[in-house]
Amino acid sequence: MNPQNKLAKPVSLALLMLAEIAGMSLWFMSAAILPDMVAETAISEFRQAALSSAVQAGFVVGAVASAVSGLPDRMDPRRLFALCAIAAALANASLLVVTPGGNLAILARFITGALLAGVYPVGLKIAVGWGQKDRGFLVGALVGALTFGSAAPHLLALAGGADWRWSVSIASLASVAGAFLCLAAALGPFHAAAGRFDIRTIGAAWTNRKVRLAYAGYLGHMWELYAMWAWIGLAATVSFAMSMPEAEAIALGRLLAFGAIAAGGVACVVGGLFADRFGKENIAIVALVVSGCGAVASAITFGGPAWLTILCVLIWGAAILPDSAQFSALVADHSAPDQAGSLMTFQTALGFALTFATVQLTPVLALAIGWPAVFVIMALGPAFGIAAMFRLKQLTR
Repeated sequence: MNPQNKLAKPVSLALLMLAEIAGMSLWFMSAAILPDMVAETAISEFRQAALSSAVQAGFVVGAVASAVSGLPDRMDPRRLFALCAIAAALANASLLVVTPGGNLAILARFITGALLAGVYPVGLKIAVGWGQKDRGFLVGALVGALTFGSAAPHLLALAGGADWRWSVSIASLASVAGAFLCLAAALGPFHAAAGRFDIRTIGAAWTNRKVRLAYAGYLGHMWELYAMWAWIGLAATVSFAMSMPEAEAIALGRLLAFGAIAAGGVACVVGGLFADRFGKENIAIVALVVSGCGAVASAITFGGPAWLTILCVLIWGAAILPDSAQFSALVADHSAPDQAGSLMTFQTALGFALTFATVQLTPVLALAIGWPAVFVIMALGPAFGIAAMFRLKQLTR
């Protein structure tokens, strides 16, 4: 075999992962820089939440529009990725000139989310074109890259200090760079059209019991995932501020948010390596159990010794993600080949539609009942997912 052919897969996957990290660095930008924007301009709690939840809503709209139009199948997915990454960078950069927390800022976040639907799912399609037997690892690697990208805004906010415009600018430039990295990647030997979205196949999401249970597990997972990712930095800051100066609490909260989300990225890659060997359902169950326990432990230690809260949140962050890729793979495994693409698209749309509500409601509930109680409510999602996975295992014995 030509040595260049042997290198094509790892080189292309590495380029794709870097591109994914760069593009997805736009996702939680508003949440990461929120304390600095609020210090500059008064923003209501509803609008603070809307800056993050608008991204979730935009992603749902973008994912459905992309599937219905068949764009990922009708054009080179690398070009679609690049166009969306550049356009999303421009939408993100518009935060530099609009009123913080204003209607145009929220609209910009919605547009950013819609365009990111052409980054993450399209990158996933490119990745799975490089293999079949190692699909669990390929999906896990891309979801891991998504996670590192999602964590990046907290690190940028920490580096930029009170200058939130610097963080926005760097993330926008990174997304543009990611566009060119994706264009440099090659398409794998298994790359093919995934099939256009067909509304008639959605009935299988209910009539196919195995698919229905995979959906249920995914929704339980999404119940806590983005609410935790979006607000853990703020929640940790509130916890740390009980025992240290506010400036130190903000810096430590941002660092912990980055570490917790990044830990999930590492765990997702590791989980992908073991999923094909030990079973996707088993990996999902283990992740859900540890994640739910991590949420409850973080609630118990809230406001206590900082080191103990940090430890619990890091464990929670590491466990919250490895099941994500496996739910998508399970839908593909239990679907008819000509329905898998549509059913996975619908699964993603449902999951992110749920996160629109959870991301928006989380800070509102925190004001009403406190962060510890909110963490316990988040743990209900993993409990629901665990029940669904055990039922799925019974059906597949």
